[in-house]
Amino acid sequence: MSRPRPRSVSGWPTDLATIAHDVGSLLTMESTLMTGSIVVAAIFGEWYVALAFALAGGTTAAIGLGARRAFADSPDPRMKHGMIIAASGWLMTAAFGSLPFFLAATLVPPDLAASYVPAGASYGQSSLAYFANPLHAFFESMSGWTGSGLTMAVHEPSLPRTLQWWRSLIQWVGGVGVIVLTVSILARPGSGSYALYRSETREEKIHPSIVSTVRTVWKLFLGYTAVSVVLLFAAIRLSPFGSQLPLWEAGWQALNHAMTGLSTGGFSVTDNSIATYDSPLIETVLLPVMALGAIAFPVHYTILAEQDLEQLVGDLQTRWLFLLLGLGVLALSIQNLVSIPSVEGAFVPAGTVGVGGALDPIVADAVRDSTFQWISALTCTGFQSAPIGRWTAGAKVLVSSAMVLGGAAGSTVGGIKIIRGYVIGRGIQWQFRRVFLPASAVVGTRLNGRRLDREGMEREFSEAAIVTLLWLVVLIASSLVLANLTGPGFTYADVLFEVASAQGNVGLSAGITGPSMHPIAEAMFLLNMWVGRLEIIPILVFARSLLYGLDP
Repeated sequence: MSRPRPRSVSGWPTDLATIAHDVGSLLTMESTLMTGSIVVAAIFGEWYVALAFALAGGTTAAIGLGARRAFADSPDPRMKHGMIIAASGWLMTAAFGSLPFFLAATLVPPDLAASYVPAGASYGQSSLAYFANPLHAFFESMSGWTGSGLTMAVHEPSLPRTLQWWRSLIQWVGGVGVIVLTVSILARPGSGSYALYRSETREEKIHPSIVSTVRTVWKLFLGYTAVSVVLLFAAIRLSPFGSQLPLWEAGWQALNHAMTGLSTGGFSVTDNSIATYDSPLIETVLLPVMALGAIAFPVHYTILAEQDLEQLVGDLQTRWLFLLLGLGVLALSIQNLVSIPSVEGAFVPAGTVGVGGALDPIVADAVRDSTFQWISALTCTGFQSAPIGRWTAGAKVLVSSAMVLGGAAGSTVGGIKIIRGYVIGRGIQWQFRRVFLPASAVVGTRLNGRRLDREGMEREFSEAAIVTLLWLVVLIASSLVLANLTGPGFTYADVLFEVASAQGNVGLSAGITGPSMHPIAEAMFLLNMWVGRLEIIPILVFARSLLYGLDP
């Protein structure tokens, strides 16, 4: 017989104490990352920025450790706590993660900030100045932790190196690490922490032990990152742009882009994302890096540990991911090829070589940009190699559909996820079959290798449909709000594209997102990114708990 749960801990209701303890654990982890980043500031001699990180880390640690110690005797979390810990944990991590941006912008003298602008740049102000606005700083942090990639830093190379590193680090950790570290911190005997892990990854565990799963995912992620850095470094050095860079600078760019590419985050340290390089080789190297982040991690483990390459076609989500990548590239290429006469400046021959001289350079560039941008959108990475704002409305809607769907559940991507799209498709097919059968007929179906009866199929279909419907309702409502807050130079296709990018945690932009956007639109995007990462249900549970408490 289990002991009754205490009604209060340190004078706080038990439920609040449990949540505060575990959110405090997340903030303690974040403070460690902030403190460790001081090493980067020391390497580059950015002492004002080092002070900003020290103050941010100290503040975050004080609150995080304070909550952990004050509620050390709190009961283990249950299912209802898991959702709220997920929602409030992401929100608080993003809020405190904004402190380095805000404090650096406040502490760094204007003349020193101006020195961060690269020599010969066409602009004179460092993007650091934008983060003196707390809303911009919060936006950048939320975009990083949710893996969204939309940015308030108009010119990323003009940021201090430590902030460039922080942006990449929070995306790298936010892509998989926050999930993993959350499970690791909350994995207490008898706790409901696995519900939190499952609510984020939607996948079976790689190992029976959560801690073992944590270690395996980290090993995979670290290994992939190391390989990606090496490949990107070689590609950058072989590109015309990268061949003029010092070795350390090429390595710095390779490191940051490998971290944000594999985590499907998309933050960049160059002025125009991947378009800066104008290099087919770099784009080609990034394609498998982005795809790796969009494949469920249990599939990675099976392939590497058991050397079972059949999983690439045997796993339902992976099979559909590759199919959608191929079909989408074909559809977007056709759309862009047809639109070439009507989109001046959208496709240029510079840096593009026709295959054996058989392709017109502009045609080749349209196919190249379509390939890279579709894969970047479907994998929710957000690296940008083309001026998408100049594309036709049809092309933008196509890319928006990729950002809405996203890659595989159990990976680092956002969006609705392939498995939900598949379940809804099969559910609609199943409903049609029932129309032509007698009411007494037993109608079952197979779903991802499982045989489901009527009750099981209705449960799977309804769960997928509810989340998808809520996701689309928020998307459409947000697009209507944004349509009334943007200037006349943007169409509804631009607005839908931008909202899909924010809520799908992608980061591609048609030109709306930036420091000059309406504050209400910027605040709304904070909600879109937060909702998109947690897929709405935990946010609704969190909102309900604020209004009515945690009692049924």
